[in-house]
Amino acid sequence: MSNATASGEPLKIGLLGAGNVGAQVARTLVEERELISSRVGAPIKLIGIAVRDVQAPRDWKIPGELLTTDAEALVDQADLIIELMGGLEPAGALIERALRSGTAVVTGNKALLAVRGGELSSFAAESGALLRFEASVGGAIPILRPIQESLSGDRITKVMGIVNGTTNYILDQMDSTGAAFDDALAEAQRLGYAESDPTADVEGHDAAAKAAILGALAFHAPFSIDDVYCEGITAVSAADIEAAAASGYVIKLLAIVEKNDDGAILRVHPTLLPRTHPLASVRGAFNAVFVVAENAGELMFYGQGAGGLPTSSAILGDVVSVARRLHGDSAHPVSADTNGKWESVRALPVDEARTQYYIDMEVADREGVIAEVAQVLADHHVSIESMRQPGSVSIDGEVDTEAARVRGAVVQIVTHLAREKDLHDTVVTLKGLDVVRAVNSVLRVEVEQ
Repeated sequence: MSNATASGEPLKIGLLGAGNVGAQVARTLVEERELISSRVGAPIKLIGIAVRDVQAPRDWKIPGELLTTDAEALVDQADLIIELMGGLEPAGALIERALRSGTAVVTGNKALLAVRGGELSSFAAESGALLRFEASVGGAIPILRPIQESLSGDRITKVMGIVNGTTNYILDQMDSTGAAFDDALAEAQRLGYAESDPTADVEGHDAAAKAAILGALAFHAPFSIDDVYCEGITAVSAADIEAAAASGYVIKLLAIVEKNDDGAILRVHPTLLPRTHPLASVRGAFNAVFVVAENAGELMFYGQGAGGLPTSSAILGDVVSVARRLHGDSAHPVSADTNGKWESVRALPVDEARTQYYIDMEVADREGVIAEVAQVLADHHVSIESMRQPGSVSIDGEVDTEAARVRGAVVQIVTHLAREKDLHDTVVTLKGLDVVRAVNSVLRVEVEQ
């Protein structure tokens, strides 16, 4: 690292990548240099931008003298590296090179952090480098710094969030307009909310990467994406949306990380939320993260979760924060803060989660069906919170097995809170009953505790 912090020379910033977000960050660092410097309290200077092709057309005309294809040389010259290349390599090798040499890094690379976050934090801790990645989760929403800093004296027990704008837009369209999944996805692609290949979004992989990052910061443990249970939204049907609405729920793709005495459970899946829950009102492509801490109680962070402008806002916030630290005097030396200081928190399998299930099934239209279904649940230590027969009456709480009779072909059950493994085994057994013709849908339910 250079002696800029001691000599009063401008802090030298190198940028890796000049895509949508990178170009926006570069434009701000060049055109708003005086403003950014005033907020840092010392001068900053963008010294170079590493790209694959210096001749490639870009939305913002980057000064030619800033462009270079020698990313390693740029890393070696800078005091602060902003990595916006994306992907695992060469981004991972370049960040490692910077951190090992003591150079600060700001990145929004959620895929890399979800795989190598613990390792990179260890490199930062060893050299005393700063590593910041606010833009990796929630775009412009300031969520990671509050978890790392504002809540560092508290004990976080649960983080639950809508962290993928594409899937939230699709599910919101299905809920508010009655659109089918394919139609809602097509509209999301038309508006630019979804990629031409939406697999990472709709299968939950993007949200799972963010869950790994949230879990690592909330519980101070080096979790990776391999520790996250993941289900996407492709199996969510219009019938599921309609049934959820009829029972006072809305379906959201949630990233949930929670801690108990034995360890932590990280999961991503479609979830029924009561419409009274704060996350239920998050519409369109917006994101929100709901945090529960022992002393602070319940907190929610809400805002735009994607796009060049929101993401660049988070990147530049990290840049200013890191630059202030790098320009600190000798009485406040640069340190890695919490980077690499991990606790022994075990990643638990999803089977250990305690949740509720919504089960939609087709059954035979005859006496005794409800009693037989209820007995299966009881045998697996699962009880019924509510039961609904579309087009018929709702049966809440205790089931009157003598009076209850299936009047239609569909029964929808919401269970009480139970262990995931017991709920899963219940569904397996139900599928094997002669009176159950089909289990159409199984979704988890989150309620306000």
